[in-house]
This record gives sequence, structure tokens and C-alpha cells, in this order.
Amino acid sequence: MDRVVVVGSGASGVHFAQTLLARGREVTLVDVGRPGLPQVLPEASLNGLKETLPDPVGYFLGDRFQGVLLPGKKGEYYGIPPSKGHALEGPDGYGFDADGFAPLFSLAQGGLAEVWTGGCYPFDDEDLRAWPLGWREMAPHYAEVARRIGVTGTEDALSAYLPLHEGLQAPLRLDAHAARLLARADTHGGRLAALGCRVGRARIAVLSEDRPGRKACTYLGRCLWGCPHDALYTPAVTLRECLGRPGFRYLEGREVLHFTASSGGRIHSLHARRAADGVLEEVPLDRLVLAAGTLGSARILLESLRRAGQQAPVLSGLMDNRQVLLPFLHWRMVGRVFEDESYQYHQLALALDAEDPADRVFGLVTTLKTCLTHPIAQSVPLHLRAALDVTRAAHAGLGILNVNFRDTRRPGNTVGLVPGSARPRLAIRYAPAPEERTWLQPALRRVRGALRALGCLVPPGFAYVRPMGASAHYAGLVPMAREGGAGTATPEGRSRDFANLWLADGITFPFLPAKNLTFTLMANAVRIASAEF
Repeated sequence: MDRVVVVGSGASGVHFAQTLLARGREVTLVDVGRPGLPQVLPEASLNGLKETLPDPVGYFLGDRFQGVLLPGKKGEYYGIPPSKGHALEGPDGYGFDADGFAPLFSLAQGGLAEVWTGGCYPFDDEDLRAWPLGWREMAPHYAEVARRIGVTGTEDALSAYLPLHEGLQAPLRLDAHAARLLARADTHGGRLAALGCRVGRARIAVLSEDRPGRKACTYLGRCLWGCPHDALYTPAVTLRECLGRPGFRYLEGREVLHFTASSGGRIHSLHARRAADGVLEEVPLDRLVLAAGTLGSARILLESLRRAGQQAPVLSGLMDNRQVLLPFLHWRMVGRVFEDESYQYHQLALALDAEDPADRVFGLVTTLKTCLTHPIAQSVPLHLRAALDVTRAAHAGLGILNVNFRDTRRPGNTVGLVPGSARPRLAIRYAPAPEERTWLQPALRRVRGALRALGCLVPPGFAYVRPMGASAHYAGLVPMAREGGAGTATPEGRSRDFANLWLADGITFPFLPAKNLTFTLMANAVRIASAEF
């Protein structure tokens, strides 16, 4: 039987491995795999933790206050809490030089999706127009992933933008603020329609029904710090399931450096460094699957090309979703007590139509409940005590709309290697599309109009255009195409440069719509594993 080696335990890697295991194949998964901290007091709500933990300050803010967004972190409203700090840590020497891009990396068990907010938004035919496949080919794999991980959703106004698939669970209970917004959308649909806007229930990877080993959401308000019952899905859940299957071998604590191929372009081994002691290891293989995330897979591929004699290898077409954070206030909720026992992240979503469907805009509507509010308080233009009083009074009516914009492959957006570095360091170059200014501000004006139609105030001066790279929705460096040459992949994810190399993460996406891509990463990995193995 072929020796299949998968690199990376993120969303793509674990679902690729799980698919092969279900088909009776043996899989070796190589990963740095930093583990997370164990959950504390699993039945306590967020406020219960504050009252019960012996050191709540250390838990919520960190022993070095690393969970605090200090003044100067303009516009960011969520920090990474200490309990999730492992998700963005890398080994010594894992570095980059970046121009116009602020990349995030993860070497954790589960990858960057260990800190995601659970959004599961399938790509429809318009989103897949530049792909060598369409909704019909992707739909069964979205359904399979939904059955595996648990995705809530329902048919509503957003169904034209988020096609329905099998495997959906009933939506979660709405918090009072989100329920009021959705009711307003129903009664003011005409005003929203005039803006080309749709509002409906978010599709989220959270259980509303119990699964073996996982409980349905109990509304503890602890999502940001990690769900103690795994109701909010992360890829580490699937990794644990794989560890219980025969035929699965997990080589953790290994930083993959490069692979070695014969002159005929066939890979025969993978080279990794043990994180604990720096010892180099060689892993023989028959088929290699890179699923280390777009930048992680690019780093391995580029270093392998360099060692094979290619001078200054470069991959082009890097993509990421531009995101704008837009705080709002629902004035009818001011003075109410916020709900601490609720699902913490977004429960509603918003879409803006466009003349070209590829230019549609998508937004995640998060009503603030149990997040730390100090980033908002310190942005209020008053002295500290007054700012705290205002924030407390407004807390139940506060929300943030995370507006996402599409991206396209452009030759000037590249990833290469920094020349002369002792260990492979990435050189990342990114420039926004020249026409971005012509569509970003008009779209934001429409979004503000939609929020006003929902009964919300949008305070001026609080919108924050996040730097490119902040969304971690990276894609596009080795695009899938029906036909192509070097530097491309087949529709089944097979590299056209190496006969036994498959690329199973976002590196093969030829277009990036304005949607969270994690659900599509998982579905596409299942599709490739089902078709090619």
C-alpha cells in the first residue's frame, strides 16, 4: 500500500486524512502540533469563571497581560486570549519579511482555525466561476463536512447567496440583540432590498444537537477562550478522531523543511526537524500532500525548489480578503443588561449584491456580549471613567460588523525566499488592487445604510480597515486549472511540477470571494482525497 504523508493538522490536513482513513488507507500526518491548554471548570459560564477561578486575571488577561489590547492597537476589537496563545506561536527561526502584508502563522494542533469564529459559508457557482469546477461538484463535500463537524443554518434571505446543502443542524438560540436585528430585517426588508442587501442567519460550525464526545452549545459565552465541550468545532477535534483510527500515524513536534525529488520529478522523502532537539529526520513516502496552509505549504515548496537547483524561486498570485471592522450601536438596547449566557460570536450575516456577482460583499454581524470590552472603551473619545460608564451603559446594544471583500490573483503579489537566510524565511510582497478605492467606500456607505435600516447608529470615525493578512484567508499561489504548466495544479489538486504531490489547502484557489474560506478548505480537501486516492 502506498505510503501517504500529509503535512499539517489544520482544517485541510485533518479532513484529508480522515477521508483516507474512512476508505481504509494508512496515513502519516507530520506536524509541529503545539497543543492547547486544558479547559478549566467546563460547566462555568464566563461570568462564573470570573467569580470562581483562583486567578481570573491571569486566565483572562495573561500573566504578562498578553491578552490585553493596549492603547495604540487602533481598530482591533478582539485580542488572542492566553488560552489560545499557542495557535500563533512558531519555532525559533520561522520568520518572514513582508511588504504590504501582515501575515499570521500557526503551528498549533488544528492550525489557524483554532482561533476562527466558526463561519461556514459555501461558495456558489458565481464564487467558483474562475475555478475548474462548480457548485454541483462541491455540494456533496460541503454536506459531508457539515455532517462531520456540525453546522447550523436554515433557509432564509441569504440562501440565494449561501446555497443550501445537506447535513445542516437547526440554528442556535439567538441572543436578544441579534433577535431584534433579525426581526427588524424582516419588517424593513424593502429598505434593505433597495440597498441590494440581504440579512439572515449565519452558518456556523457549532452543535445545536449533541454528538458522540461533543455536547451541543450550552451558551456559556466562552467561545473566544475555547469551548469546554467542543460544541464550537476546531480541527483539533478531527485530529483526535483520527488518532483513534487504525492506520493513522501522527509525527508531531516536527517542523517540515523541504522534500527531495528525483530528476524525473517524483518525490521520495520529506525532511523535517524535531522541535524538541533540532535533530533532522527523513520520512520516506510514495505520495505527499501539502496542507500546511497557503504560506506554510509555499515555504516547503519554495525551499524544495531551491534545493533542487532553481534559482530564487517565486510564487505569484497571493490573495487575502480585505476586511473592515465597523462598530455599531442599537440604541433600543442601550441600558439593558447584556446576555452572558449566549453564543459569543456572530449569529447573523449580511450580503450586498453587485452588478458583477463576483464583486458581492459579505459581512458577519457580531452582537457584543461576553468579549472583553476594554478595546472599545479606550477608543471612546472621553476620559477613562466616562468612557467606562458609556461602554457599560451601551454594552447590550454594541456590535461589530466584519465586512469582507473579494480578492483576485495578481502577478505582483508574490511569495519567495529571503536570500541568504540560514533557515528558509519567506519574502512576501502584496499590493491591493488599484481599483480598491473605487468600490470599498461605496460598499461601506451601503453597509452603513443597511445598519441604519436595522435601527442602528454607526458612529463616525470608528471604522477600521484591517491590514492585508489580518484575515488569514490566504490563497492562490499554485492555482487549479483544467490546463496549465509549471506552477499550477490540476482540478484534483495534483501539482504539475511533481507527479506525486497534491496541494490540499488554499494555495490552489484561483479566486477568493468575500467569504470565510475555512469551510471550503475542508470540503475541497475531502473532494481531492475522494477523487485521487
